[in-house]
Amino acid sequence: MKGINRARTGMAGLVATFTVLALAACGGGSDTSGDAGDGGSEDSGSSSELIRVGFSQLGAESGWRTANTESVKESLSEEAGFDLTFVDAQQKQENQIKALRDFIAQDVDVIAFSPVIETGWDEVLQEIKDSGIPVVLVDRTVDTTVEDPFVTWIGADFTQEGTTAGEWVKENAPDAKIFELQGTLGSGAQVDREEGFGEVVGDQIIGKASGNFTRAEGKTAVEAALQAYPDMTMIFTHNDDMGLGAIEAIEAAGKVPGEDIQIVSVDGVRDGLQALVDKKFNYVVECNPVFGDQLAELIQQVYDGEDVPKETIVIDEAFDQTITQADVDARAY
Repeated sequence: MKGINRARTGMAGLVATFTVLALAACGGGSDTSGDAGDGGSEDSGSSSELIRVGFSQLGAESGWRTANTESVKESLSEEAGFDLTFVDAQQKQENQIKALRDFIAQDVDVIAFSPVIETGWDEVLQEIKDSGIPVVLVDRTVDTTVEDPFVTWIGADFTQEGTTAGEWVKENAPDAKIFELQGTLGSGAQVDREEGFGEVVGDQIIGKASGNFTRAEGKTAVEAALQAYPDMTMIFTHNDDMGLGAIEAIEAAGKVPGEDIQIVSVDGVRDGLQALVDKKFNYVVECNPVFGDQLAELIQQVYDGEDVPKETIVIDEAFDQTITQADVDARAY
């Protein structure tokens, strides 16, 4: 089989090794390819010709994550030349670590994963490095002491997303009293969006709390914030799902979302943009989840031993209330 030749611990004899260029980076059970229809099964006659990929998705906490998962599965299909083993970690780091170790045991060709949080990966990343399997990080990044732990990263510029949101607030609501509805604490998206937004309008933020990127927890956090910060006039939410939960809490309190309390969000999923059309959101910075085709291309290049960029930034847009219903209906996610 063409591609990466890796030295395995415990293998006898002389093995030729190929070292992949490792470069620093800048959203329940598992579905095997045979079970989920994501690729060829182990006993497929053509499985030896496919690139065997282990992918650990952090969960299904939001509409964004669901769209990202669908894009990855569609692109890493058997028809495209991949044998995909997909694992949903249900937003638990321990589940992801187990999945990564399973991928090592399965001797896959490439490991890709979207880490739940940034820290706590040192041991398993060292194990993967020792196995010789190249790693592609997807969407989120890691903070690790392991040297050259992954080959490349693909995702959005979370810091720029926060900055873009902050710049809109600075121009359109310079006197707003802002409650920041944060994502999963310690995740790359939470850390970077908070940083980017805070650098622009940090002096306007009167309170913060995590909604863990889910609609239900976003609603709960805003219910508490309405009591703690009765003078707030804006919510900056790290994703659309939490913002949709915020709408429920605001309306239950007898206030008008988008007017009494403005909402600035990040994601750009269909439900979030619908809220923008309905004038309940005021501004949405896109975080495009549909980049499975780009991921597939990167994995192919890594497998073939080609040099790859240290990072691939997915291009995002931003939307205000001039967006139309036709725009929303035309969205792929």
